[in-house]
Amino acid sequence: MTRRTAVLSVGAVLLLVFGVLGTTVPVPYVAQVPGPTFDTLGDIDGEPIISVQGREPDETEGTLTLTTVGVSRGGLSLVQAVRGWFDDEVAVVPEEAVYPPDRSEEETRQANRQAFITSEQAAESVALAELGFPRKVVVREVPAESPSEGRLEEGDALESVDGRPVPDSQVLADVLSGIPAGTTVTVGYTRLGEPGTTTITTRAAEDRQGSLLGVSVLDQPSAPFDVDIEVADVGGPSAGLMLTLGILDLVGDENLTGGKAVAGTGTIDLEGAVGPIGGIGLKMAAARDIGAELFLVPAGNCAEAVAAPDTGVPMAKVATLDDALEALADLRAGRTPESC
Repeated sequence: MTRRTAVLSVGAVLLLVFGVLGTTVPVPYVAQVPGPTFDTLGDIDGEPIISVQGREPDETEGTLTLTTVGVSRGGLSLVQAVRGWFDDEVAVVPEEAVYPPDRSEEETRQANRQAFITSEQAAESVALAELGFPRKVVVREVPAESPSEGRLEEGDALESVDGRPVPDSQVLADVLSGIPAGTTVTVGYTRLGEPGTTTITTRAAEDRQGSLLGVSVLDQPSAPFDVDIEVADVGGPSAGLMLTLGILDLVGDENLTGGKAVAGTGTIDLEGAVGPIGGIGLKMAAARDIGAELFLVPAGNCAEAVAAPDTGVPMAKVATLDDALEALADLRAGRTPESC
């Protein structure tokens, strides 16, 4: 065998080895891609994403679609990672950026799901505040074996305890702090706009003097109807803005879209501020794929959105809920919303 033949043979073997390694050996990266989209005015498998109990929801036109990012499990091969780096609709990021090393994958999923549930609560609170409903102490959960089980329900607005008004959760805690555990109290509440009363035998508070009703509560606007949001297998807080708009379209006074297809993203806080999110370019690609006519972009993501590959979908820059409502009003009127 000549030297040249030997070199070529060794090179061929090395290429084969590296080729096999490149397609089989995992690297510590994951791929992010445009994820599923959900029209907040629509349904999933026949069940509405936003349901309203206690009144008929408004007839709506158009769509208000929340966008998501899909994430691969860990273990991309080197070849898959390289391909992703050259694909405009794939983001290859370090695995630890998505799955923190101090958490299991299941713990990360649960944390993301809890963030989504928190965004649901914020969306409902902000939407009802926008519609002018008063803030009250609202029951958010009645755990099993609670003394309030079967007596209070999620969504009840607490009005009084033994005749003493409880306008906010601090006053409720103050009232209960003076009531010994095991005392039967009369609780006044409003449920779907109708007043009611019930008796509850309190239990001991573990972290302070006094007693508890055994429910979790939030200070938030209360309406004579109940709003429930159900989007399974979606995590993170970035659906807040679109859920807020969906609620407003279903129970407000205006058809927000004017029959147009609108998509968007963004967190929302209790003051109505819209916050930035991750994966804006991928979400814009998802909006293009569903034929969106406008994409609502958090102001904090504008620079990234402008730098992303052009999807052809017009953008509207939104820093607050009011900005989003103004952008939709412009769309209905045929005006061009403020862009990034």
